[in-house]
Amino acid sequence: MNFKSKIILLLLALSCSMANAQFVKKHGQLSVKGTQLVDKDQNPIVLRGVSLGWHSIWPRFYTEKTVAWLKKDFDCTIIRAAMGIEIGEHPYMKEPDFAKDKIESVIKGAIKSDIYVIIDWHSHNVNLKEAKEYFDEISKKYGKYPNVIYEVFNEPDYETWPEVKAYSEEVIKVIRANDPDNIILVGCPKWDQDVNLPAADPIKGYSNLMYTMHFYAATHEKWLRDRTDEAIKSGLPIFVSESAGMEASGDGPMNYKAWQEYIDWMEERKLSWIVWSVSDKDETCSMLKTTAGSEGNWKADDLKESGFKTREFLKKYNIKK
Repeated sequence: MNFKSKIILLLLALSCSMANAQFVKKHGQLSVKGTQLVDKDQNPIVLRGVSLGWHSIWPRFYTEKTVAWLKKDFDCTIIRAAMGIEIGEHPYMKEPDFAKDKIESVIKGAIKSDIYVIIDWHSHNVNLKEAKEYFDEISKKYGKYPNVIYEVFNEPDYETWPEVKAYSEEVIKVIRANDPDNIILVGCPKWDQDVNLPAADPIKGYSNLMYTMHFYAATHEKWLRDRTDEAIKSGLPIFVSESAGMEASGDGPMNYKAWQEYIDWMEERKLSWIVWSVSDKDETCSMLKTTAGSEGNWKADDLKESGFKTREFLKKYNIKK
């Protein structure tokens, strides 16, 4: 690379950092207009960022400094805090105070860093009583901040859409009593693949709802994009709250061609997207090695293949946004 090219890349990086320096201050309260996520000025907005791994397995990354680093070094405009409900050493069901503390560290970090944050109820099962209690508490505490987005059910697996819909309506009712405005994300059956089901029978009576679609590019081929396109055409707002370039197992080889096809598709439709995950497990989807510190400041040697590529994508697509 010649000297001129290096200078151009440096200037682009600086412009990106400056553009995202006060991201929430610039874009403010989000809402849904038709199927499009829009900012306070009703302009379309695309949020791009990463999801932390289950808090109950990788709590060490749930720090304000990690959030600040992901904004600074990955150019994230949004962070997803995945609160593990049943699995891991510290699940919400067994240690609710520990879980709340970890999630709130991320929320506070996002507010300080002036980016958006998804509060993700990271479960594959219906836990209505606990979900209502949690979202009541967290929406009372943080609903006044435009940074906040609620994800009320990470990935329903074998539940039917009527079951997921009934659960979601109950949780939405609780959130809206405290927070009338912030975006709420609703999951759908088969690990957020069956977006056709809520498209045919959406939740009514509430504004600023979006529905999540998850993909892993080496497994989920064009059929899922086609299905999602049909859902959008029918009027369903879509938010891709979890995605990556490997197999749906989280392991296996990266398929860069398929991942790029998905990103091109999302960018063309102005769909927001989150990449899984900031964790250090010995699997493809974990972005970090065990050498990575708990407060950011990661070196190149701390990043795994998916971490390098995610960082590259975010720095490319979040530039001048």
